[in-house]
Amino acid sequence: MSPQQLPSAIRERLPAGVPTSLTGLIGLALLIGTPLGLAAHASDALLSLLAPIIFFGDLFIACLKLLIVPIIVTSLVVGVANVGDVSRLGKLGGRAAAYYMGTTAIAATLGLVLVNLIRPGDGASLEGYDIPAKAEAGRDMGVGDMLMKVFGNTLLHPIDSLREGDIITVITVTLLFGLGLILIGERVAPVVDGFKRLERIIMGVVHNIMWLAPIGVVGLLIEALGKSGLGLLLDLGKYCLTVLLALGIHGFIILPLIVLLIGKRKPLEWFRGIRPAMAVAFSTSSSAATLPVTIQSVEENLDVPTPVASFVLPLGATMNMDGTALYEAIAALFVAQALGFDLGMGQQLVVLITAMAASVGAAGIPSAGIVTMVMVFQSVGLPLEPLGAIYAVDRVLDMCRTVVNVMGDTAGAVVLTHLEDSAPATA
Repeated sequence: MSPQQLPSAIRERLPAGVPTSLTGLIGLALLIGTPLGLAAHASDALLSLLAPIIFFGDLFIACLKLLIVPIIVTSLVVGVANVGDVSRLGKLGGRAAAYYMGTTAIAATLGLVLVNLIRPGDGASLEGYDIPAKAEAGRDMGVGDMLMKVFGNTLLHPIDSLREGDIITVITVTLLFGLGLILIGERVAPVVDGFKRLERIIMGVVHNIMWLAPIGVVGLLIEALGKSGLGLLLDLGKYCLTVLLALGIHGFIILPLIVLLIGKRKPLEWFRGIRPAMAVAFSTSSSAATLPVTIQSVEENLDVPTPVASFVLPLGATMNMDGTALYEAIAALFVAQALGFDLGMGQQLVVLITAMAASVGAAGIPSAGIVTMVMVFQSVGLPLEPLGAIYAVDRVLDMCRTVVNVMGDTAGAVVLTHLEDSAPATA
């Protein structure tokens, strides 16, 4: 049974026409939650009557909060350890890691630039959400302040920072731990294996908790629309356009330039070669599910050697999430703008770093955006309740960002093929 499919015993008891997949149930939740939320906006009595459903939205958010640190720790340790393992195969591993980090950083930076220029959150009606007592989003933080936060709090007082749930501390300590495992090598192989097993357990818990998502989304939508009304959906239009513009620039300008200038391939040839993978990515919203088609497309249409494709693309489906990093950076600043927070350069750098780390941790998680976005929001003290509003328009954006994720993987395969081919000539 797919982790995104209801058990057969439950599917058989459902009326005809009721979705049996997690994606379908979330779509149904959007159809139910939107009119209920708009109706609740017009009736305080109905809003009170729907309070038990709103509670499930709060419960869903609480479960996501609970899972964030385990997801960060296991995903990043395993991801770093895997890069260390593959680097022993030669320069390909190091080049792949450098490419993934570089393009993900470019994507997240592009998202931050556009959301600062367009400012889709200005005037958006997200009022009614409680600002956390210790929110740092209301205080301007320069780059120097951010570095002091990392090197002062994280490295000098790591235990206190971890106890307080400081996300940037969790990421920093985890990366240092993962790098330590690489440096020690084979002697700690059982430790790495243990983390891989723990990651599978955590992901199993995530898959199960995500079945709360449909009723959680209904509750979050009722709460968001009940407080803000139709204006919220109208305000989200500018946010959606910002995300789509950023995805379009990255997928159809930046990546083709990388393919042309570094991969030495014509962008139109690349586009024609990866069209099957792009279509499957759009329809499934899953880089992992698209992987077989992605590998076949680059091998048959772009002449990428099998050893490169079979190594680069599975690793990319795990670690290279350009569209996800870009999307989460925009979402965080959109909510900050809508709530009147003024994020300084230091805090935006925190968003950049956390969005990159969150995109690595997104692999294998159903509806990964809403899970890992919690990490990004918490890194700068943003409240999580607005996730309900963002999730109302997430489905189409998820399909588009998955296409960009897959495009980034295939561009990497082309670039690394050229670098591997040209290496002997430059030796």
